[in-house]
Amino acid sequence: MAEAHQAVGFQFTVRPDGVDFKLSQEVIKNIYLSGVTAWKKKAIQFKNGVLAGVYPASPSSWLIVVIAMMSSLYIHIDPSLGMMDAIKENLPYRDCMSVQTRAVLSAILFATGLWLFLIYLLRYTLKALLSYHGWIFESHGKMSTSTKVWLCLVKMFSGRRPLLYSFQASLPRLPVPSVDDTIHRYLESVRPLLDNEQYNKMELLASDFKENKAAQLQRCLILKSWWATNYVSDWWEEYIYLRGRSPIMVNSNFYIMDLLYVTPTHRQAARAGNVVHAMLQYRRKLERGELAPLRALGTVPMCSTQMERMFNTTRIPDFVQHLTDRKHLVVFHKGRFFQVWLYTGGRHLLPSELETQFQRILNDTSEPQPGELKLAALTAGYRYMIPWAQARIKYFSQGINKVSLDAIESAAFFLTLDDEPQGYDPAKSNSLDSYAKSLLHGKCYDRWFDKSFTLISYPNGKMGVNVEHSWADAPIVGHMWEYILATDCFHLGYTEEGHCKGDVNKNLPHPTRLQWQIPNECQNVIETSYLSAKQIADDVDFHGYLFAEFGKGLIKKCRTSPDAFIQLALQLAQFRDQRVFCLTYESSMTRMFRDGRTETVRSCTSEAVAFVRAMEDAGATNAQRLALFRKAAEKHQNMYRLAMTGSGIDRHLFCLYIVSKYLGVDSPFLTKVLSEPWKLSTSQTPQQQLNLVDINKFPKYVGGGGGFGPVADDGYGVSYIIVGENLITFHISSKFSSPDTDSYRFGQHIRKAMLDIQALFNAVIIRDFCGSAVEDWKIQFDHYISCVCVCIDI
Repeated sequence: MAEAHQAVGFQFTVRPDGVDFKLSQEVIKNIYLSGVTAWKKKAIQFKNGVLAGVYPASPSSWLIVVIAMMSSLYIHIDPSLGMMDAIKENLPYRDCMSVQTRAVLSAILFATGLWLFLIYLLRYTLKALLSYHGWIFESHGKMSTSTKVWLCLVKMFSGRRPLLYSFQASLPRLPVPSVDDTIHRYLESVRPLLDNEQYNKMELLASDFKENKAAQLQRCLILKSWWATNYVSDWWEEYIYLRGRSPIMVNSNFYIMDLLYVTPTHRQAARAGNVVHAMLQYRRKLERGELAPLRALGTVPMCSTQMERMFNTTRIPDFVQHLTDRKHLVVFHKGRFFQVWLYTGGRHLLPSELETQFQRILNDTSEPQPGELKLAALTAGYRYMIPWAQARIKYFSQGINKVSLDAIESAAFFLTLDDEPQGYDPAKSNSLDSYAKSLLHGKCYDRWFDKSFTLISYPNGKMGVNVEHSWADAPIVGHMWEYILATDCFHLGYTEEGHCKGDVNKNLPHPTRLQWQIPNECQNVIETSYLSAKQIADDVDFHGYLFAEFGKGLIKKCRTSPDAFIQLALQLAQFRDQRVFCLTYESSMTRMFRDGRTETVRSCTSEAVAFVRAMEDAGATNAQRLALFRKAAEKHQNMYRLAMTGSGIDRHLFCLYIVSKYLGVDSPFLTKVLSEPWKLSTSQTPQQQLNLVDINKFPKYVGGGGGFGPVADDGYGVSYIIVGENLITFHISSKFSSPDTDSYRFGQHIRKAMLDIQALFNAVIIRDFCGSAVEDWKIQFDHYISCVCVCIDI
């Protein structure tokens, strides 16, 4: 118990001749250094807060304005047009000041007011500029003169060296679309999915809603958009995530994989030590606001609000709890929970020190306490009524159970030291399937699904993350994960033996076991939750594969959006798999607006249906198919752009529905819209957000992306990741209980659809090239040679 004695700052013994004090100098030193670090951190946060608060100006610009106003006192020019004189005459206690003091003070006050006015003027000018979205609708590679001028103005008003939150006050608010536009786009989106009778009924419902109820609901929504920073995000978090009654494991949480081809070390504790240390570095930058904001085109800023709750965050029934400055981590290993302190002497633990702590946990042979093994299954099962919400109140609201639960929920994040190796292995056909299922649900009791994220470390050195969805979307966690992997591999590194670099400090206090007193009744609740979660996990049919035949490079040479290409391939695969078209969900971001999250792109359009039918029609020519493909791709890109710029369909209808419930207005149209199932749910996980690793130079250092569970009982969930120029990864999920779905079969349909569309381009390009008149061969050659070479792999 040496570590227990080291944790005591002082001891005293009462004797007949007085009290004998014994001070531990090491502990007192650590307390002092921790205090110094805390004050230093607060000072840096205050400084960066000021810098972000006055951006795009700077504190030094205030001094310039003050000096200019002070100079006017001596050259007898009044740039304030008499305002400084008015301030001077109305100063409190002016009788106690000399004339010169009053003049100087009035100049400083006027200069400060002018400086603040200029800041707001710059911000609102930048906000007006950022409200322009015409650039996003221009053809790829072509930029109009007006857009070039606009970009120059945005750069000019954006200032220099912005911090993470510098642009927040300058971002425009998400606009509320008109009801007419939204209903028109909605009816257009469902036309290919309904027969004439069904469509006519939907038109009547939409017309009745527009004429009788929409105006009242729209007025309330516009009022909210004036008051709130974003009229969607708070309701989206509350009603889509926090008020959901179903288990969040599989149904809501998503996962992100490690590097595909590279494992920096095969030592579990060492890899976890480096990754956790890199996360602490990222958290420090995040808390100080020192990360660079993401910007489209390198200029247009994205909202960073979601990043605030990445660490120190836990989902609790009905709300998300976010704390500050958490200094410990909770680790799960073989049914035991350990608390590990992340600081010593006012600094982060070094990677080698973290490795030592994690190795101590791996070496611990103690048994789980009664009820401890499957305790985390409470976060995997049903959330309300039974068992989690009631069990939390009944068994974890007092005593040592409350202390231990508080330790988990207040931790920086949750780490699982898994005991089964995972990862991509080209020699094993189902290695990605097993890896994904492990990250998505594990054993149903070895991840704390309520934490903002659970970091998972495997015995073979592989890593992964399971992410709770309510606080943020996948690109936010992907941003952090890219930083972690780059820092781990290229900055921290390992010794030749695979250990973390640095000296080993064996005097650190050992990790502390969390203590539980779980009665039999609670153990029964835990078992019930585990069995329900296991039933969900066992039903997940997952298939992941790497599509390496071609990638973004070839698709772009064919002058097509890679996302549109893949989405049309998914429509073709869906029709071949099910022989019917279905409502399709594609996630699009709205982070160009303040507090923006996502919008839905309805990918199954009339144009996409026409293309798919042509592909299945033996009588259609390749030229006809290609023309329909280009028309469908252009339609998809336009819908994606509309969604990104606040003119989507589903978030507007969702908010109108929420308003109708608040006002007690019954709307059969909105009820019908919100009850439609998404049988094909798709999402693209972005890569290379930070560009910390040149994947052309280091092609093996690419991640596997991530995925999610099926949204519909009889549908598919598809996540795809465009990796570099020549690789696309697919993560496909469905349910074994559905007789109509099969993830492996659907993956094969996707692969064939991708190749068929490529072959379509090949056939048309080669036909046009070979059929050209001889006198035009030079023109045709220049136009097609690059595409032909890539398409036929020569």
